[in-house]
Amino acid sequence: MRFEEARAAFPVLERVAYLNAGTNGPLARATVAAMAEQAERELEHGRSSKAYYESIHALRARTREALAGVLGVAPELVALATSTTNACTIVLAGLDLGPDDEVVTTDVEHFGLLGPLSASGVRVRVARIRDLPPERALDAILAEVGPRTRLVAVSHVSWMTGNLLPVEDLQDAVEAPLLVDAAQSAGAIRVDAGRFDFYAVSGQKWLCGPDATGALVVRDPERLRPALPTYFSQESYDDTGEFVPRAGAPRFDAGSIALPALAGLANAIETAPDWRFEAARETAERWRSELAERFEVVTAPGQATLVTLRPGGDAEEAAARLAERGVIVRSVPRTDWVRVSVGYWTSDEDLERLLTEL
Repeated sequence: MRFEEARAAFPVLERVAYLNAGTNGPLARATVAAMAEQAERELEHGRSSKAYYESIHALRARTREALAGVLGVAPELVALATSTTNACTIVLAGLDLGPDDEVVTTDVEHFGLLGPLSASGVRVRVARIRDLPPERALDAILAEVGPRTRLVAVSHVSWMTGNLLPVEDLQDAVEAPLLVDAAQSAGAIRVDAGRFDFYAVSGQKWLCGPDATGALVVRDPERLRPALPTYFSQESYDDTGEFVPRAGAPRFDAGSIALPALAGLANAIETAPDWRFEAARETAERWRSELAERFEVVTAPGQATLVTLRPGGDAEEAAARLAERGVIVRSVPRTDWVRVSVGYWTSDEDLERLLTEL
């Protein structure tokens, strides 16, 4: 697939410079067609036949395999989830954390991770890395790790700064398990999710799937309790509710996920070009260099596919003004930053529009 063909798959790109996959990725024609086809099938044939229930399991298996491929793991290590937050909640519940336990995180995390941490009742220790260069983040995080640390929970790529966090080094350096929020990495950069204890994924961002889709990679499913069981978690059960968990990470599967959403996510992953990761990072780095010639750029060189900058003035107003002129970016709350998302579909013309309107 050539770049022009890949870009033409997304109708929204015909109208605007769409630079906000970090919130929601663009939907391709084929993805929406797959969703509509599944919905039409349910409309025509209903949702109660044996064939329908067989199709549920078949589509969940297909989606799991597609996710496993893009995340670099075996399908049996992938649980289906409805969001990154849902995946984080599954982990926190399964670890049976208490008020005397500590979890180490950072000050560049999204509420999708921070919310579940707060609700879990643990003590949260925050490493202050927002104003540090990426190479100093590891020491700052390790300084917060202590004898009561039961979990380290950080992003692979910060949704705020666009900087990579040292997740590989943390996995090797800390005895406590590591939970990685992969909302800004899965589908954006090439990953080896099996390196980490837990890898929580969004489907609607860089994977360009529908809302209410996601995944959780669990490196060793036997070490996490299925504390939030669903019908899809069990291999068998008795009249008391006692159940035998499914083998592998599917024991952590979220409950019923709309089949059109699963069909859309599977299609989005299966139809993405092989060269997407390298192209997106190369474009993002080039954009960062050009933006840095005119603006203060928060994102360090050599990071992922987000570029955060200070445009001057109120960032929320700047983002709204850009949207009115057909350039879709995101302001970062409680800062004067604007965040630009660069995908494999992003063109040099998009950059020209951004620079012109800024």
